Amino acid sequence: MKGTRRSGAAEAPLALLATSLLAAGLLAGAGTATASTAAPTGVRAPAAACTIGQLTADSAQRTGSNGVRVTVTNKGPKPCTLKAFPTVGLAGQGSPGSNKGLSVVRQGQARTVQLPVGGTATTTLTFTPVLGEADGYCASGGTPTVAPTIVVGVAGGGIQLAPDDGGDFALCGNSVRATAFR
Repeated sequence: MKGTRRSGAAEAPLALLATSLLAAGLLAGAGTATASTAAPTGVRAPAAACTIGQLTADSAQRTGSNGVRVTVTNKGPKPCTLKAFPTVGLAGQGSPGSNKGLSVVRQGQARTVQLPVGGTATTTLTFTPVLGEADGYCASGGTPTVAPTIVVGVAGGGIQLAPDDGGDFALCGNSVRATAFR
């Protein structure tokens, strides 16, 4: 039995070693748990892309005789991001068959705009002007197009807008120059 029995002196270092390993394992595990659950300071999760249901606009503000500024507002319920050029169409001529989509010539580069709830983003639209007075004409010889409203496409939907001065949109050609939303 001499070979199976341990002396008290031999058991003490073994018990101390086991206790040390157990304590080290628990401390290491606690440190790992703390590190994995702690959130980095100052880092926010990116906001989702805006949806048409979050955005609203009141009117197209004139910026001269051949341009308008369109401002969209995030009405909530969450912050969102917008990185886009608008699409544009003429509308409101009495029947959907009279609506006219316009080719958008992009001006500049699109950048991501962070929109908190209540935040705004703006695009500027510039049309080829109609020359002359009431019976205007196009320098190209084409016939001017006139419409009471435009539809600005943004975030997967469209917002129909009238000019803020109550007039009509008048342009020559089938294109509009547009800046990205800023």
